[in-house]
Parts: sequence; C-alpha cells; structure tokens
Amino acid sequence: MPVGLGSRPSCGLAIKVLADTCRRRLGVPAAALGPSRWVMPLPDAVMAGLNGPQRSLSSYRGRPLIINVWASWCSPCREEAASLERLTWSEAGARYTVIGISTDDDRNAALAWLKQSNATVTHYIDSGPRWTLEHMLGASRIPVTVLVDASGRVVARFPGARDWNSAESIKLIERAFASAAGRPASAR
Repeated sequence: MPVGLGSRPSCGLAIKVLADTCRRRLGVPAAALGPSRWVMPLPDAVMAGLNGPQRSLSSYRGRPLIINVWASWCSPCREEAASLERLTWSEAGARYTVIGISTDDDRNAALAWLKQSNATVTHYIDSGPRWTLEHMLGASRIPVTVLVDASGRVVARFPGARDWNSAESIKLIERAFASAAGRPASAR
C-alpha cells in the first residue's frame, strides 16, 4: 500500500471522523473542506499583482481571508465575480479581506476582463510553469473559493461558482470561520 494521507487504517478513520464532524458543523460536503486547517499555515508566496502591486500571501495574516481562484475564459468564474464584489462592499463582508487569483496563461486577457468587469477587489495572477498558488490552494478545478483564517490556515474550500453575497453563502462563510476559531457562528 502506498504511504500517504489515509494509507493506514487508523489514519483513514481519523480523517473520516474529522471530515464528518466538519460536515455536520458547517452544513457543507466534507469534500469542500481543506485538510490543511489542521496542519500548518499556508506557506508564503509572493503574488504578482494584476490591478495592484505584488504582495506576499503572509501579509494578509491577522484577518480572515477569502481567496477566489478564477480565469477570464471561465464562464462560471465570470458569473460569480460580481457577487464577490458585492460581498466585499457589504456589511457582512467587511469582516473579511477578499482577493482574487487568476490562473490565466495570458496576463493581458486577465487584465482586460478585470477592466471590463470594473473590479475593485485586489487580484493577482499565478503563472506557469509551476502554478505555485494554484497548487498551494488546491485549485485543480476553477472556480474555487478558499477560506483562510487569520493565522493563515485553510478552513474551507468551495469548488464551483456560487452567489457569495447571498444570505446562505454569508452564513456558510461565518460558520466556517467560527468553527475554525472554535466558537459558535452568530445567529444572523
């Protein structure tokens, strides 16, 4: 049997119990949750700015972070972008920092789309051949939105597009961050 996460029966059982507990607490599929919340903070990486200067990922520590991974050619990514903008400027969203990371091969295509969409959220671009941020955030499919706590640990991953400014999504975000902090979510 290959060595790795869950390769030993006791490890696999512990992971299943942990995933089931998270699913029940957050009300989300266990597959949407990232395992690194229980391990270590994300490693640091310098992110190349698209509509602002470059910045290190670790500079966002100290406040909950919502990272949306997208591409200009991805229709679902484009559809959910407006809801992330609305979340950012809403009362509920004021508690979080929201950033975007483009996985476009063509920087100009990403910039053109940001201009067309009147983006105000800060966006960065990941680039090949390594695709450091994409791999670090587990973005094998896009869009994916990753919630990172103030200590830099991933607390949840949500693949696929959604309306991030909806009451349901805001509750989901609040529950994920509250659960990671070991406190009950607010009764909004």
